[in-house]
Amino acid sequence: MLFYFVMGIIFLSIGMSIRTLFIPNKIKGKQLSLENFMVLASIYATVMIGFGLIYFLLEIKGFDVLFGGSFESNPVLSHMETSMYFSAITLFSVGYGDIAPIGIGRIIAVLEALIGYTIPAAFVARAVFDMEKKQ
Repeated sequence: MLFYFVMGIIFLSIGMSIRTLFIPNKIKGKQLSLENFMVLASIYATVMIGFGLIYFLLEIKGFDVLFGGSFESNPVLSHMETSMYFSAITLFSVGYGDIAPIGIGRIIAVLEALIGYTIPAAFVARAVFDMEKKQ
């Protein structure tokens, strides 16, 4: 039961973070601003940590989600580290190939990669839309 509650909170956090890209007046129309950078950084951090936790929780629950990585002295810490690393690499690029998704992890990785490619486009479109709206 706790597993499903935590997964629900993670999905809600990711959804609310991505939602900020589509709320008017959240992103200022300046070309460069610290606030815009912080909004983008917080969206990326929330999505990366959220997906990392999804991989981690599924692995701990017994699902085979990731193949590769080293699980040495502390398996829980190693699983968390590997999950966060894989999430970051999947979100920001196409991965290095040292860790590969398997099973349900493939679908989750594709969704995360899609979100990773969509965030900058949505951010730029939102900024351009706000600039045109003010002019």
